Amino acid sequence: MYRHTLTPPPLKSAFSLVELSIVLVILGLLVGGVLSGQALIRAAELRSITTDYQRYLAATLSFRDKYFALPGDMANATQFWGANPSCSGQGGLPYSATTQTLTCNGNGDGHIGQACSGLQYAHEVWHFWQHLSDAGLIEGQYSGACGAASPGNCGSGFTVAVIGLNVPKSKLSNMAFSFMDFDDYSQCYVADSLYFAGQYGHTFVYGSTDGNNFTAYGSGIKAGEAWNIDQKIDDGVPGRGSFRVIPYSNGQGGQCTTTQVAATAAYDLTKTTDSCSLVFVTGF
Repeated sequence: MYRHTLTPPPLKSAFSLVELSIVLVILGLLVGGVLSGQALIRAAELRSITTDYQRYLAATLSFRDKYFALPGDMANATQFWGANPSCSGQGGLPYSATTQTLTCNGNGDGHIGQACSGLQYAHEVWHFWQHLSDAGLIEGQYSGACGAASPGNCGSGFTVAVIGLNVPKSKLSNMAFSFMDFDDYSQCYVADSLYFAGQYGHTFVYGSTDGNNFTAYGSGIKAGEAWNIDQKIDDGVPGRGSFRVIPYSNGQGGQCTTTQVAATAAYDLTKTTDSCSLVFVTGF
């Protein structure tokens, strides 16, 4: 007689409920860690804005104390750092960049000129950073020239910022500071609705640039983030004080505040897009 031996079917393996629970917990911890890490990185980036502003302001005041002029506007800068040959014959406006200390003089009128000021001293807004670098007060080297791909744009009202070329790099991607004399700017664009009405003088403007526009026009900060900075260093009001925002960003994220009237404006905290550009009023 033959005895048949029955072979039991192979056992099917599967995760138990306990194992699945452990996997889900681990995934939750990983996702939470990533999100927390991103929040910490963003918080550090936002803190760097204020730190950079204070550093650039201190460098500007040190420059003024040492050379008796504002960087960019300094009328005898070439005596210290040499003359960029492209300054000659173009009313002081160099269309060609230099990676050396060679620079151009400003007109010494106490105001930072820019593209809308006319060709002669439109370069001052760019030589601001180059003069600070030449004096050893900030890191990096800057071209001192308009960053337009087409040099003709530099003299037609365009003020083109290229990060790392003619303005310093920020920790936030595609964001940078520019230094500008708002009084001069408002004379060029009297009806410009981008800014709150009021006294500004010289300002550091923080915004985004794509290489085609001056950094003042591009937003890159959420309204809630701007409100947080304002609460920490000023009065929490977007249209007054030493810290303000541009109420409307040009084609970037729409309106940053509830209204464009300085006396009644508040941050539009319901907006989650990057709709704010920042304005630091220096007081001089």
